[in-house]
Amino acid sequence: MVKVLEKAGCTVQYNANQTCCGQPAFNAGFRDEARDVCTKFIKDFKGSDYIVAPSASCVGFVRNFYQTLFDNSSLHNTVKELGKRTFEFSEFLVNVLQIDNVGASFHARATYHDSCAGLRECRIKEEPRKLLSNVQGLELVEMNDVETCCGFGGTFAVKFEAISTGMADQKVTNARNTGASCIISTDLSCLMHLDGYIRHKGLPMQTMHIADVLAMF
Repeated sequence: MVKVLEKAGCTVQYNANQTCCGQPAFNAGFRDEARDVCTKFIKDFKGSDYIVAPSASCVGFVRNFYQTLFDNSSLHNTVKELGKRTFEFSEFLVNVLQIDNVGASFHARATYHDSCAGLRECRIKEEPRKLLSNVQGLELVEMNDVETCCGFGGTFAVKFEAISTGMADQKVTNARNTGASCIISTDLSCLMHLDGYIRHKGLPMQTMHIADVLAMF
């Protein structure tokens, strides 16, 4: 992601002391602990023009739930401003930098998976597809039920393993039916889940994050 952003002309600063955005604790019901982690996040990214993340899940959480955690607090206005300058990688390239071709080259037949966070929380649909359509040598094909969840859902995959695995099976089956050899997405959580299923079944398919594809100059 840094490689692509720097090629696009951005000055990228990476804070090595950064930690989690707080979403896992929040989703598990640990509001106080989540607030502590979120407070650190706010301090870690203070002063930057934009915050760009390779995860729509993190971006969706910062935009949509930080205000809930810090409502009526001294950080309320800070959090509102934070959400306005936090972007998922592909939407930042297309909507902020106005770039839909980074000069990447990747020779493969691939299909794109819409993560729930990207699609439903960040309203990202066309941005990654615009970028991938301009990757030289890449044939992008749509799978059936492309907007259906892959089954990960964080702790959902642990608490409801059978349902989660069944959903992964459906997603991978739809992807394989396109003839694609690769599933591309904006969220590593989805890709981790799908890759685990693919490896367990020994299927001839790989998963890739969109940043890795776009970094193939």
